[in-house]
Amino acid sequence: MRIARFTTGEDPRFGVIESGPDGHEVLSVIVGDPLYTPVQFTGERVPLDDVRLLAPVIPRSKVLGVGRNYADHAAEMGNEVPPEPLIFLRPNTSVIGPGDPIVLPAGSDEVHYEGELAVVIGRLCRDVPADRVGEVILGYTCANDVTARDWQRGDGQWWRAKGFDASCPLGPYLVTGLGLDDVADLALTTRRDGEVVQSARTAQMVYDVTRIVVHVSSAMTLLPGDVILTGTPAGVGPITAGQRVEVEVEGLGVLSNPVVRR
Repeated sequence: MRIARFTTGEDPRFGVIESGPDGHEVLSVIVGDPLYTPVQFTGERVPLDDVRLLAPVIPRSKVLGVGRNYADHAAEMGNEVPPEPLIFLRPNTSVIGPGDPIVLPAGSDEVHYEGELAVVIGRLCRDVPADRVGEVILGYTCANDVTARDWQRGDGQWWRAKGFDASCPLGPYLVTGLGLDDVADLALTTRRDGEVVQSARTAQMVYDVTRIVVHVSSAMTLLPGDVILTGTPAGVGPITAGQRVEVEVEGLGVLSNPVVRR
C-alpha cells in the first residue's frame, strides 16, 4: 500500500494511492494518521495531480542515521567499516518532503547528496529481538541524507553537518505491507540533474534492517513515526544551487528535490 501525506491548500491529510477510472492515479482519503489509526477510507477521492505531496511522515521524536553502512562508501571516504552500526541523530526540523527545496546552509561550501532507504517505525518499542523486528516497522520510503561535508570534517560531531534545516528529504510515499525480505535486495539509484551518480542494491548494506533496529532499540526507545536512514552507497558528491537530486528505491518511488541557496 502506498500512503501519501498531502495538502490541497488546507491542513495535511493522508490518502492511499489507487488507480482512477480514467487510468490516472488518485488519492483515496483516509481518516486520521495511519501511524495511530487503522486505515479507514472517508469515501473522498482526490486526483494525485491536484495535490502537493508532503513528507510522508514528520517524526514526532527523531531521525536516526547509519554511517558507513556500505563498504564501498566507507572506502571512498577513507574509512573502515565500523564493527557495529554507526548511529547518529538528526532533528525532525531537518525533514522536508518531495519537491521541497534543499536549502544549502550559509557557511558550508561542500554539501553532498546521499541516497538511502528509510525505515519508518510503527509502534513504541525497546530491546526488539531479531525475530520481531518486522512487527515494529510500519513501512519504508526514500531518503536523501544531505550532508555538509566540510562541517562534518571540521566539527567532529555531526550535529550541524547532518542536522541543518531542509537537509533530510523523505518521500514520496510511505509504502506499507512489505516484509524484511522484500527490502533486502532493492535497487537504489541517485540522479543529479538526470545523471546517475549512485547505483547499488540494499543487499550490499553491511548491516541489514534487522541488525540496525536491534542495535538502536537496545539503547533507546523507538516511537511511532521515528525514521531510520539505513546508509548510502558509494558515489556521493556535491550539489549546488540550481541542480535537482532524485533518489529512487525500487518499488518505493522517486524522491525529487531542487537545490537552492538563500
